[in-house]
Amino acid sequence: MTVKDITRILEKFAPLPYAEDFDNVGLLVGNATNEVSGILVTLDTLENVVDEAIAKNCNLIVSFHPIIFGGLKKITGKNYVERVVIKAIKNDISIYSNHTALDNARYGVNAKICEVLGLSNTKVLLPQKNTIKKLTTYVPKNTIEEVKNALFKVGAGNIGNYSNCSFSVEGNGTYKANEDANPTIGTIGTTHTENEVMLTCVFGKDRESVIINALLTSHPYEEVAYDIQTIE
Repeated sequence: MTVKDITRILEKFAPLPYAEDFDNVGLLVGNATNEVSGILVTLDTLENVVDEAIAKNCNLIVSFHPIIFGGLKKITGKNYVERVVIKAIKNDISIYSNHTALDNARYGVNAKICEVLGLSNTKVLLPQKNTIKKLTTYVPKNTIEEVKNALFKVGAGNIGNYSNCSFSVEGNGTYKANEDANPTIGTIGTTHTENEVMLTCVFGKDRESVIINALLTSHPYEEVAYDIQTIE
């Protein structure tokens, strides 16, 4: 497995978009395409942690706290942060941090603390804002089900205890392809009118990249018209 394979699993549990704005999460050191020989999990990436990773042939360190928090203007080894980064790079060790993304995860750090303390009736005290987004796109009527199902499959349209939620309005869309286009419907140089469906659905902000990929992959048009708004 590669570093990217491991971090993809971690980010399903603790999506990075839910980290606090001040934080620095994700892959901080290393190449995402490297094959993983072993993983060392730690609270902080100290120098002796990197030494342990080397001794145990672990080339991926998963650290709760990020070793790089602010910008590094120089890497000269004058402090432990710079020395850790230098040693990790020299030994081809990747460093990944999930910090407040794991704090804010549904079953993450704070949820575990509540469980250990035996708390009940728990709720989020400081809920994040701007976590829900809405996709609006326009799809030929004869392919609307295919596009909707592709979006639903990757997490669009989930509202509380309901899934596959969307809203559709039929209408006529027009476009004219120029000489550089390769239209799947219509001909170059002629204004085409197509019976389309305006489709809207909501999704969590952590799903944006996969939602867009699913839309572009399933949609029949060469150029896909869509917009995404933050609604909550």
